[in-house]
Amino acid sequence: MAKTALAAGEPNQPKSNAAMEWVTTRYESSRTFLGDVRNEMRKVVAPSRKEVQATTTVVLVTVFVFGLFFWVVDSVFIFGLNQLMTKLVGPQ
Repeated sequence: MAKTALAAGEPNQPKSNAAMEWVTTRYESSRTFLGDVRNEMRKVVAPSRKEVQATTTVVLVTVFVFGLFFWVVDSVFIFGLNQLMTKLVGPQ
């Protein structure tokens, strides 16, 4: 049978190991992924001190403004609910 396979032109190679193929495929894909990560990390630029201070200021002002807004909205709701409860139940 081996002579027949050789005569037909088929190479005489052993069956490949599925586990070895899986490991090889994972290794190659991991290597490609890490190469891509390395290339992308070379493009990253750290912000300057001035940029960090500017964005920090924007964040702090925004947090303060939203805090004030929600405090006002909450106060209006509390006032409205107190008025509603006073009319429905009466003063206590």
